[in-house]
This record gives sequence, structure tokens and C-alpha cells, in this order.
Amino acid sequence: MSTNSYLFTRQPLWKTRLRGICSQPPTELAPWLHETGSLTKRLRSVYGNRLAVSLLYHRWKPAFAEECQTLNLPHHRYQLIREVLLHVDATPLVLARTILPEATIRIAHRNLSHLGTRPLGEVIFAYPDLELRRRYFSLSPANVWSLAVRAEFDINQTMWGRRTLYAIHNQPLLVSEFFLPAIGKA
Repeated sequence: MSTNSYLFTRQPLWKTRLRGICSQPPTELAPWLHETGSLTKRLRSVYGNRLAVSLLYHRWKPAFAEECQTLNLPHHRYQLIREVLLHVDATPLVLARTILPEATIRIAHRNLSHLGTRPLGEVIFAYPDLELRRRYFSLSPANVWSLAVRAEFDINQTMWGRRTLYAIHNQPLLVSEFFLPAIGKA
């Protein structure tokens, strides 16, 4: 398994547009993929305070080369990598990976480095100058996920995800979110 991720053995392929009939998400998932506001806020509107976050991985490591390229950062530099599961009771809904460069954490007054089980969306959407710079989509095959994740969350099929490049005070952060089957039932 990769040493810079609990979730992945390799980075999913990302696209800025969904083209073609085979590249369209199921109808019930499309609103979640295209949500421009806080995903946490939307999940809370459905599940209330039953929504919880489990911390899966939280380390300073170099991110994947492609993530560094998207963030316009050198690959050898350490970033704070945070991977979480958003769930309701025993039902997993979203697997998320966030890449937080040191400069972004500094500009955010370190609020982003000590989230624990607090949802990222509750913090970043409180910043008045949060900017959504670019959105990417992925239909990732099961083999991008680590064996531990595939076993724990029964991932044996392709899974839809979105990745968003945000900026706070012009400092970037990258958030990837993958939607587990139960999200389509919300």
C-alpha cells in the first residue's frame, strides 16, 4: 500500500467534464456530485446531527505527484493529508481525502490542522473568501482503493467521486470526495 494514503493504492483519474452516455452518474447521485455549497451542510440537512466523521489517516507526507501538480506545489514537499469517512450510524456515505499545504494552514490560522472528527466543510465554508477554483470528476475502478478499504467498505465496483480545488486567501487546498452506495438512497 502507498505510504501517503490509507484510502488509495494509486491516484484515481480525474476529468473536468463528464462526456458521453457512459460517463454520466446515476440520476440520484448527480446532485451530490454537482453540489457547489458545503457537502457537510447538505448531509446535515438530510441526517441532522447523526452525521459523524471518522478519521482514517492524518499525516504530514508528500501527496501524490498529480495532486501536487494540481496544487502547483513541488512534489517533494510535505502536505497535511487527511482522509476521513463521513457516516450515519453504521452506514458509510462518503470517503474523503484532503491535501492541506502548510501555507494554507498558516493563512487559516491553523484551524485546518486540528480538525479531528470535525467536518472540514464546517470550517472552510465559514471563511468569507473561500473560492472554488476547479471541480473534477472520477469514475474510479475498485483497484485504486487499498485492500483494507475495499474489504472494510465492500468496494468491488466503480465509484463516483469529485475533487475540488479551493483557495482561502489565495492559498489552495484539494478535497476529494467519493460517494458510497448509501448516499444515493438519501
